[in-house]
Amino acid sequence: MSTCTTASAELGEPVGATASTARTWLLVEQPGPWGRKALTGSRLDPALGRALDRAADGTGVRVALIRRPGRHADLHTAARHRVYLAHTAPGDAWIRTDSLTDPAELAELDFTALGQGAHGGFGRAHVGPPLALVCTNGRRDRCCAVYGRPLAAELAASGDADAWEITHLGGHRFSPTMLVLPYGYTYGRVDGRLAKEVLAAARTGRVVLEGCRGRSAWDRPGQAADLAVRALAGVDLEGALTVRRTAAEPGGGWSVLVTHTDGRAWEVAVAQRAARPPRPESCDGPLGTPAGLTATGVAAVDGPFSGRS
Repeated sequence: MSTCTTASAELGEPVGATASTARTWLLVEQPGPWGRKALTGSRLDPALGRALDRAADGTGVRVALIRRPGRHADLHTAARHRVYLAHTAPGDAWIRTDSLTDPAELAELDFTALGQGAHGGFGRAHVGPPLALVCTNGRRDRCCAVYGRPLAAELAASGDADAWEITHLGGHRFSPTMLVLPYGYTYGRVDGRLAKEVLAAARTGRVVLEGCRGRSAWDRPGQAADLAVRALAGVDLEGALTVRRTAAEPGGGWSVLVTHTDGRAWEVAVAQRAARPPRPESCDGPLGTPAGLTATGVAAVDGPFSGRS
């Protein structure tokens, strides 16, 4: 059976610069089934789901539902909901967590502040390994369930990861997809070996480039530039690089300034090209030519760029 995932892999479609963008993630545990639009299509109160979606709009916060890997009984209520807040900015990445009886309390959060990295004392600091979140929502695309659920189960069984299923990471055709928090790097076409390598590196604040789709803190041109500089300069520390500026070029594409905490800086040229030949972006969708972003040039530049802003 041909799927959007097999078509993308057979065509050798690059996964870089395809990550969903979010400076802060709000993850709410909700067992049971998830619909295509999970915030309003699960056992979570749909009015609350709509309220959270509205509150997050334009703030840099992305809201998603999570559940532990395994069989998911159709529970109409959950005694308590584990909640994670994760900020992904380099050098200031953190996770806060709490367990709530009533997730409606989340509607009172200051989403603008959360997007800027101020947690307002929510919960407590998460102590433990990085979070591994695998997209498994088959209602959005069957590839997420077919390929994602076995990976999530493998990570949970290994005991080496704090593994969760998540409702949506975008890029069905790159399944299995995995988000690693707090650093916000997303991965595509992940198998058990790669997932464990990525999570082992994340425990020491490092980034694996194989299968990396980009850091959610950056827009898509910034993701392309970040990955290009890491590959060229051999930078794997998560907090070493910052995307300082993304400027659209008159003839198309972008110029992106990336700086290192040691004072080095690079100007990265990023171009956008339509993927050819056409391919399905999801299993139930028509053939399309998704836009791919590629770094076409990386040049070292001089300037007073030492330290963090």
